[in-house]
This record gives sequence, C-alpha cells and structure tokens, in this order.
Amino acid sequence: MKMVSKVAALAAVSMIALNATAAVAEEISEFRIGILGGENASDRLRAYECLEEKTADLLGVDVKLFAPADYNGVIEGLLGGNLDMAWLGASSYAKVYLTDPEAVDPVLVKVNVDGGYGYYSIGFARTDSEINSLDDMKGKVFGFGDPNSTSGYLIPSIAIPQEGYSMAAGEYFGDVVFTGGHEQTIVAVSNGDIDAGVTWADGLGEWEDGYNSGALRKASDAGLVDMTELRQIWQSPVIPEGPIVMSRGLPEDVKIKMTGLLASMNSMDPDCAYNIAAGETKGFMPISHEAYVNIIEARKAKN
Repeated sequence: MKMVSKVAALAAVSMIALNATAAVAEEISEFRIGILGGENASDRLRAYECLEEKTADLLGVDVKLFAPADYNGVIEGLLGGNLDMAWLGASSYAKVYLTDPEAVDPVLVKVNVDGGYGYYSIGFARTDSEINSLDDMKGKVFGFGDPNSTSGYLIPSIAIPQEGYSMAAGEYFGDVVFTGGHEQTIVAVSNGDIDAGVTWADGLGEWEDGYNSGALRKASDAGLVDMTELRQIWQSPVIPEGPIVMSRGLPEDVKIKMTGLLASMNSMDPDCAYNIAAGETKGFMPISHEAYVNIIEARKAKN
C-alpha cells in the first residue's frame, strides 16, 4: 500500500477514535508514556506536556510521563510492563524485541517532509577545529551518545570501522567516549570538551537550522548551540526512523484511540506535533516490525 493510502486509511481511523466518547475501556486506570533520553529531562517533559493533556482528555484516565536518565530506563519500563507507550529508536526497539518479542508492537513512524522515514547519524565538529572529515580525527576524542542509540552508537560503531577507522580507543582516535545522549554530545562538541561526535538528523533543509528535524534542530531551537559554529564531517547510510510502540497488553480500543491521536496530531495541533517529533515533519504513518529486521540483525551481530 502506498504511503498516501496508508495515511488516508489511518486518518479515517483517527476520526473514529477522536470522535469516540472519552470514557475509556475499564481495563486501564492510567496511561504511562516513556520519553527516550537524548536531552535533559525537564525539556523532554515540557515537549510532551501537550500530548499528556490530549491523552488524558481522550482516554479519560490519568496520564503519567516518564523521562529516565538514559535509553535503558524506557526499554526496561516497556519490558517490565511499567510503560504503555514510547517513541523508540530503531536500536532500542531491537533490544526490546530481542529480549521479549511479545512485549510491544510498533504502530507509527515519523514521516519526513519529503515523505520518507529515513534519517542519518551525523558526525560533526567545531568549525574552528580544522576537522573537516574523519581523516582529521587521528589521535582526537570522538563521542558517542547512548549505547542503546541507533544513530548515537549502533550504526556509526559499525559504519565508521567499515570505512577504515578503528573505534577501539587509542588505535585511530585518541579516545572514544560515551557522553550520555544526543544533547550531551552536541554540547560537548560545542564546548570543546570532545573533538567530534555523532547525533541524529533527517538530513533535509539547512545545516544552519539544524536540518528540519532531529537532535541538532532541537538544540538549535533551544539556543544551546549556534549551528554556524559546527560543521558536518561524516554521514551514515540512511537509517529507518524508530517506531512509536505500544504495549501488547493494552486494550485494543486504547491502541486505536492513541494511534489515531498521534496520526492526527500534525493537522490537529502542529505545535504539539513539532515538539513531539523534534522538528518539521509530515506527521506519523503506520509502520510494522518488518521495517526493523535489518536493525535487529545488526544489533544481534554487534552483541
């Protein structure tokens, strides 16, 4: 089915869900949303406030937001049945699936302004560092984000060695470190604490804006960095955007309503959609497990 058809079909579901009574199925008394790491907790919670309010209105139950310090907090929350929904990176979804294939179902994926759902791991350094590519990184400090991040670790840790640069600390790079997340990597490079690092972006739009969506866009919007002081030095092959997942144990009507709410968000409340999606997008479209088979295999091989 073409994307347009999928989105049209889901829009119909959305209207049914949003016009339904707010009296939710009696099986749940609250709805718990996990927010993956990558920036400080207060900013993550603030970005999701609008979704928290709309979910409470739609489901008629208390909604709780959880913003753990790292990716693993959300992963364990889903595996332990303590979270009902989260937007995961592809590698985080792979970890959940490899640990328990019955834990969650992927339901939606962010759609870029060009209609695709791919994005990139972006390597970057300061413009005043004289680092223009990985060739200039010998003996310098390279930063990953989180071990469970797709663009902040999994894909660059595979792709960069394939290009001939060992990721073992001291073999080519002077050191290879984990910063803790995307925002931390961006700030660490901007402040000169590390020489270069990787983060995520859709690769569309202008570098000076932090591209259209992604961690660089959020950092630029927040005033954490001046993008003219950073330059791109590397880009990965295209990566499938991670899925919004829901616990398989949720009542079906709850899944339908929440899928409809998120699928409608871009047209219903563009500002809320911008906050949730970390920039300009076309919203969310349906996605299935099959889109992540290659990432699951890559994660399995890496482990």
